[in-house]
Amino acid sequence: MTKNNIDTIVDAVVSRIYEVMDQTFEIEASGRHIHLNREAIDSLFGDGYQLHPSKYLSQPGEFASEERVSIKGPKGIIHNVIILGPERKNCQVEVSLTDARSLGVNAPVQLSGNIENTPGIILMNGSKSFVLDKGVIVAKRHLHVKDIDAERLGVKDKERVSVQVFSERPLIFDDVIVRVSPKFETSMHIDYDEANACGHKKGVRGRIVKR
Repeated sequence: MTKNNIDTIVDAVVSRIYEVMDQTFEIEASGRHIHLNREAIDSLFGDGYQLHPSKYLSQPGEFASEERVSIKGPKGIIHNVIILGPERKNCQVEVSLTDARSLGVNAPVQLSGNIENTPGIILMNGSKSFVLDKGVIVAKRHLHVKDIDAERLGVKDKERVSVQVFSERPLIFDDVIVRVSPKFETSMHIDYDEANACGHKKGVRGRIVKR
């Protein structure tokens, strides 16, 4: 084999690597957390209280706050649950299926923001409490896609896709909901149950696979 042939093969392999990498995106594991509205923040922390950002997240404008609360269900309590900001119109508690069982709530698997026909829970901050009549969900795995990346990835808003995870325990997640918006940064979100199943570590990437 001549040097020119070797160089051609190397160039083709490198080109293919870059092509594949261009189709990948980071997969982020999201632990249990809470989104609060103004009424809940006032009740738990005092009138006019403002959440204090401790870390900004990958999605623009979103942050993990310094504040923590406990969540109480019929069977158990989980302490030190992180609050994500900024405040929202509606409260929402996102837990894993494992968390839901320990709390004793029948939380459905559905997209963030869809809280109709969901169970409630009690939020606690020391002696203060706030009762939610609904809002507990297990967040359905989903892929945030910035609008300018949608064509590159070959997807459209609300499409359902399969995603191959490149990790120590590689697997393919089916039924991943695509959410396209100019407000997003492209990344996939899974919960900790799913993260444990695929051996997730920070920086793990995935790509859409066609069935």
